[in-house]
Order: sequence, then C-alpha cells, then structure tokens
Amino acid sequence: MCPGEQARGIKVYSSQEQSPAGHPEQASLYVHWPYCLKRCSYCNFNKYIPRSVNNEVMTECLQQEIRTLLQLSHVSQISSVFFGGGTPSLAQTSTVAAVLESVSAHARLHEHAEVTLEVNPAPSGRTALRDFVSAGVNRFSVGVQSLNEFSLRVLGRDHDPQQALQTLEEARTLCPGRVSVDVMFGIPGQSVASWERELEEVLRVCDDHVSLYQLTLERGTHLYKQVEQGNVSMPADDVTASMYKSARKVLEQAGFLQYEVSNFARHNAVSTHNLGYWRAQPYIGVGPGAHGRFVPRALGLIHREARTQTLEPDFWMREVQQHGHATRRRIQLSQQGLLEEVLVMGLRLTEGISHKHWAAFSPEVNLHQVLGASADVQKLQQRGFLILDDRGLRCSWEGLALLDGILPVLLLELDTFFSTPTSADGHKEI
Repeated sequence: MCPGEQARGIKVYSSQEQSPAGHPEQASLYVHWPYCLKRCSYCNFNKYIPRSVNNEVMTECLQQEIRTLLQLSHVSQISSVFFGGGTPSLAQTSTVAAVLESVSAHARLHEHAEVTLEVNPAPSGRTALRDFVSAGVNRFSVGVQSLNEFSLRVLGRDHDPQQALQTLEEARTLCPGRVSVDVMFGIPGQSVASWERELEEVLRVCDDHVSLYQLTLERGTHLYKQVEQGNVSMPADDVTASMYKSARKVLEQAGFLQYEVSNFARHNAVSTHNLGYWRAQPYIGVGPGAHGRFVPRALGLIHREARTQTLEPDFWMREVQQHGHATRRRIQLSQQGLLEEVLVMGLRLTEGISHKHWAAFSPEVNLHQVLGASADVQKLQQRGFLILDDRGLRCSWEGLALLDGILPVLLLELDTFFSTPTSADGHKEI
C-alpha cells in the first residue's frame, strides 16, 4: 500500500475487485512498430530508419511479449488493438495477422473489437491496405497531415496531396465509416484563411472521423533547428488559437461532433481504443518504446503500474528473447498518481469526468471535496471555462481550448488535498 493511503481512508482496489474501468480482466492493446522510411522534420517519436528489418524476429518477439504481458496481467479479454509507430503500414501483413492470432490464442479478442492501423499515405502504404484488412484490421488512421504541397515539404513528409487522396479513397472503400484522417495546423506559412480552405478540402474527401493536431516544435528535430536559425517561422499563438476555433466551427457545421480536444466524429464513428486512454482504462503496450497501464496480478500486486518498454529495437528484441518481455521501467501508481491521470485524460473529453467515473477510482473522496472549495477552481467556473456540477467536472467549449492552462490549477489542488493532514475523525485539517 502506498504511504498515507490507508490513513486517508482512500479505497485501494485489490486484484479480486472490479477494476475502475469495468471488467477486471479486460484491457486494450497497443502495438508499436518503430520503423520508418524517413524522419519527418517535426517528429521526435521513437522511430528508426533501418537499413533492413528482420521481420521474422520482430514478429516472434511481438508475439512473445504479448504472451508474457497477458499472463502477467491476467487480462483475459482484449477490447481493442491499435498498431502505431513509426509507420506500421510498412510492416508485413503477416506480422499484423500473427499479432492478432497471438491475442486470440492467449486472450479473447472481442468479436467486434476495433483493430486500427496507422497508415502513411505514400504508395508503399496504400498498396497493402486490402491485405491488412484480410489480416484483421478494420479501421485505418491515415496520416494525411496536409493537402498542401508546400506544407508537406515543410513537414518533411514522403507523400504528395494526390497520393493522400488516393490512400483515403482506398481506405474508405475497404473500411467505410471507419477511416480517420489526421490533419495538422499551425504549420509555417499557414494562415487562418489558407487553413480554412484546406480544411474544407479535407471535408470533401474524409470519412467520419477527423483528428486535428497543432504542430508543436520539439527540441532536436530538423524543424526546431530551422526555426532557431530563422529559416522558417511558426504562426503566432493568437493565429493558431484562431485556427483551432475556426476548425471547430467548420467541423460542427459539417456534422462532426467534437468528443475530445483534438478529435471529431459523425455517425458515432469515435475511436473506441483512444476513448479507453481518455477514460483511464487499462492497456498493455508491446513493442519498442511502448507504454502500458495495468496491474501485474501474476506478481501478487494490486496497484496499477505505468510501464515503458525498451526503446531501441535491437535491444528490445534481445531482451524479449532473454526474458519474455522488455519492460525497461515500472512505476507503481499511487492513488494520487492514478487520479492525476484520470483528471489529465478525462478532461480532454467534452463529456469530462462524471461523478460515477471519478468514484470508480476514488469512492471515498468525491470531486466536490477535492476541488469544490478551491478559490482558483471557482474563478475558472465564474469565467465560464470550467463546470463542476451534478453531472461531474468538464470544460466548457471555451475552456477546452485553454485546457493546458486549466490542468495545472486542478493538479495543484489535487496535490494540496493529498498533502493536507487528516484529523482523527477522517476530515481534512484545512
């Protein structure tokens, strides 16, 4: 038990109890394919540009790590699978099939489970889409990023607008209603007007799900160096804020419902896998650099752990071959740590955090007790950015755009609550 949890009267879930996210033996699965043909100018993800890939060993190791972590977690049902990267559409379709076969052999893969594959819309990715569907994929997330030739060059992408359109058409033919389009804004040279024109073009060709991402500068990337040297400039903050506000209105007018900070869907075509993250449900991560959140019940533990797999593919494969998995870092989440994740992830959703959802993780202390008396939280409510009522806690339409500024206030209040001594009668000594 984490220090202070019993003294505060905060309930800790044991392996025999219902998990906060529902069924105690259910989780989602994330599979990381770390390889790419090239590195985009803005990217600092865990990806590698190899001379060659040993697909046979990579596949065997993915299967082995799945077996090991399923046994370690006692997870018996996988609710969704997401192949991310890197560029997983560069993987052999036999690898995807083998991974899904391993899941089915060692846990129940729900009959209607969402199985998503990230796709790079270069010709090499488009030609294999049909085979990926045959392997078990039923949803595609297509990294279009932009339909503007200049923007694609700035981003260092290896496709052009026409190739993106062709990939989208093929994906929609194969998985109608289950294709997501990723688009970026805040790109050098982009204005609010040009962004609106581009978004209108996206809406003419997209399916029922759109993800919008603001381009952010990451240290160590080629784009960061270009900006630092003055070769290119990023749009000002007020411009990107206008881009986001405008996009939300344009998408709403086109029938898309915003259900998360960056995600919009119509006809209820939401990403159930990503909803699991935002609702703090357990998930298993396999592959180089993958992250996971689950309780390692086979070790006799009762607390959820945050796990990270070894980053570098060759070292990862070696460790999997030696130990059955390549978990490099394990952090046991305290009750406060778990609730921090519930707050940070849950407030990304337009529905926010219901009292029932919060109580599943914190049955003894409700949202009003933790946040209701805070002057800073009350100020956010008075300004119309935050709502704490009988439904739960959520951001307003305006507040969702300011989430990065709201979260530190809430996390500070949560930390204050946990660090405040508890009196003998169980009340906080405020």
